[in-house]
Amino acid sequence: MPTLPPGPSTPRFVQAFATLTQPHRGMRRLRDRYGDAFTTYIPPFGETPILSNPGEIKQLFQTSSDIAETLEPNLGRVLGPGSLFALKGDAHKSQRKLLIPPFHGKKLIAFEQLVEEETVRETATWQEGRAFPVLPSTGRITLNAILRAVFGAEGDELAALRELLPRMVKLGSRLLFLPIPQRGGKWSPWGRYRAMRRQYDDVIDRLIDKAERDDDLDDRNDVLAMMLQSRYDDGTAMSRRDVADQLLTLLAAGHETTATTLAWLVERLRRHPAVLDELVAENDAGGRELRDAVIVEVQRVRPVIDLVGRHLKADLTLGRWELPKGRNVLVSIDLIHDDPAVFANPRAFDPSRFRGEKPDLYHWIPFGGGIRRCLGAAFATMELNVVLRTWLRDFTFVPTDEPDERWYSRGVANQPAKGGLAVVRRRTVRVRPNETATSTTGAQSQSGSAEAAQRAHRWADGRRSETSRAGAATKQEDV
Repeated sequence: MPTLPPGPSTPRFVQAFATLTQPHRGMRRLRDRYGDAFTTYIPPFGETPILSNPGEIKQLFQTSSDIAETLEPNLGRVLGPGSLFALKGDAHKSQRKLLIPPFHGKKLIAFEQLVEEETVRETATWQEGRAFPVLPSTGRITLNAILRAVFGAEGDELAALRELLPRMVKLGSRLLFLPIPQRGGKWSPWGRYRAMRRQYDDVIDRLIDKAERDDDLDDRNDVLAMMLQSRYDDGTAMSRRDVADQLLTLLAAGHETTATTLAWLVERLRRHPAVLDELVAENDAGGRELRDAVIVEVQRVRPVIDLVGRHLKADLTLGRWELPKGRNVLVSIDLIHDDPAVFANPRAFDPSRFRGEKPDLYHWIPFGGGIRRCLGAAFATMELNVVLRTWLRDFTFVPTDEPDERWYSRGVANQPAKGGLAVVRRRTVRVRPNETATSTTGAQSQSGSAEAAQRAHRWADGRRSETSRAGAATKQEDV
């Protein structure tokens, strides 16, 4: 008889209510009562084992996809059948193989200038000396960066996707676990989502048409251009539908999560002035070791995603447990990050623990693990690094002794409840003689960084005058 970890005996609706309304505190309470593995009812996965034991997590992540596959249901329901979330087995491996090159190594360097430009453009609207939530700003930075770096979008297509995709992803996340009706009017939630999807596909078709007519396609660095030139092992190209599904997947998986991590960076650093002061000094000197460590530590103490997991296609002996075929198994990112046996004094914000050290990818798992580890992890890390570097160069963040912002679950991401409140003062932008503008993936030239900042600031000067005319509206949106 399969042996599941222990868990509460309260009615399912009570367990479901606690999971949906208090996911962060609820999981910690269950861990305190039942240990590092327990079973609870989680819509829509049913009675689900939750793991936080490092050895059992590593074993699950290393289990063959023939036995432990992608969760059911998953984001593929709204992102499309060609999405990495939906694909399984050899199809998933083939698609992942095609998509890895744009997100690693030298390819990432081409995106850094773009991210810096978007950061400076957005922060041109920041008001000095007053508290404001950075999350709306970070959302715009990451959205625009992905639209340009991944979609290769400019002009009308960029404007159309910028307006459409946030609404589409927001509605899709709400529909994720709801039944898909066979019928439904155009004003039903699924009807509205399908209409948005048709608009999205039309824009992608236009982008593909433009790319196929582009004589300089080989010289482009955006992910769409690379997809169109890539080939499977049998020599065939990706279909337009698969291209559209994957582009949407990359945006959905990377936009909100990176934006939220940036908000947590602000929230944590303002409450740790000694770390902030040292970080500014290092940044002014052109260094990056502490910045790297801060980014890793923020993702440890404030993971944006709660859970990752697998669906069992066969019975599995996992550590102490005998888990049956057909069961979903979830890993709690927060609980392993909060385990004193894994991280000493785990609730302390202490970037020094990662200074000059790379985290163990079976202990530090904000991007998941194994064959399903987030494909865009390196891209997200590059974005976090460039945005933080640019902020520290251009602004002073005023420390605060206010209480920590509480965790607030938006269903997909755990964000700071007040959006990462910031108070800033603008610094004089300067390139220092000893600054090398170190890339997150390699060295970037000092002159290239200076030129990027100058171009972005010229754009920002025009944006400020435009923003001043709509200042009241901007304040209302941010609040």
